[in-house]
Amino acid sequence: MLPHPTDRLRFREMTPSDLDVMSSMLGDPAVMTYYPAPKTREEAAAWIAWNQANYAREGFGLWIIETHDGGFVGDCGLTWQNVNGRPELEVGYHVRLELQGRGYAKEAALACMEYARTLLGTTKLVAIIHPDNVASRRVAEAIGMRHLEDDLGGSMVRTVMGVEFS
Repeated sequence: MLPHPTDRLRFREMTPSDLDVMSSMLGDPAVMTYYPAPKTREEAAAWIAWNQANYAREGFGLWIIETHDGGFVGDCGLTWQNVNGRPELEVGYHVRLELQGRGYAKEAALACMEYARTLLGTTKLVAIIHPDNVASRRVAEAIGMRHLEDDLGGSMVRTVMGVEFS
């Protein structure tokens, strides 16, 4: 199952045929500013394989987001992440640099949040964000998240935004 299409976007599973667009986006230093480094083509292939494994194991992962006419926008979806030693369901998103600032990440993240709440029955959803990534934090806030805690478990402190469903 996939999140419902939005007014401008649809979701689909990643496949190896997405390597060119994914390696272009994940290899863009501007898109990957808050990651340790842009991803190589091989790392982008591993990213696709990781998500395919997530689909098989969990039934979800990061999905390709594209316009209704098939234009590649980025990826967005749900993955399990380690936060201070415990698993948390995270909504994550990447949007091609030239399409950033148009509300695509918010639109896709809202659809994924609804998927997590209604189809998965989760009671909490987080977004793990580099403390300096103001744009990503704005997306999290726009979908109703607030600062919950800082994740101190890795090589750097990460901001954990989240929302709890009743």
